Amino acid sequence: MDIIGGRKFLEVPGDKNHELPPLLVRTSRSIKRMDRVMGLAAEIVEDEEMVPPSPLDEIVPDTDHDRRKMDMALNLVDQYLAFVQHWQWGDAILEWIRQCEITFESRADLRNLIAYNIWPHAGRASFVHLLADKEVKPGDVGLDQVVGLRLTFRQPPPIKCFSNQFLFYLNSPVATTAYQTWAQMTPSPISALPPERFTFQVVNM
Repeated sequence: MDIIGGRKFLEVPGDKNHELPPLLVRTSRSIKRMDRVMGLAAEIVEDEEMVPPSPLDEIVPDTDHDRRKMDMALNLVDQYLAFVQHWQWGDAILEWIRQCEITFESRADLRNLIAYNIWPHAGRASFVHLLADKEVKPGDVGLDQVVGLRLTFRQPPPIKCFSNQFLFYLNSPVATTAYQTWAQMTPSPISALPPERFTFQVVNM
């Protein structure tokens, strides 16, 4: 086992590079009924009184108050679409990890590098670290957040299941905490996969 800085790397037998399955990422936001999403966002704005009435409403035309509510609903939709896209990244990564597990198990020279007594996927943070070492970036958020969202939600819930607080403030710390809890389940010794020994493609679907 090689130790570089504060990280331990597994010793991979031989000197050849190993091709891992491609990481298939669906980058398009799969929302079938955008009008329904917008309507539900408007209901959240209304029910949670996100745009409270102002004394100026008696002076400013009613359309101004309606415009502010519409702007807030659009903001909620943007936050929700970003959530869905990040979840899709996390879903793709967990599926990629599963494919990598199958690849490792089928190869005699890789079979003993990772344990198979943990399911589902717990302790596979080494594959996420490999993605980071290969500079795979899921947009404007970290790998820990997208994987954490997928660990938290089996399917993306509809927007009506979320509070505005979650969409605006809480999704990031919730996802990060979920990932950290998952990653800490890795059995000791915690070892990383040497990035120079593995190759794979990232395919945008």
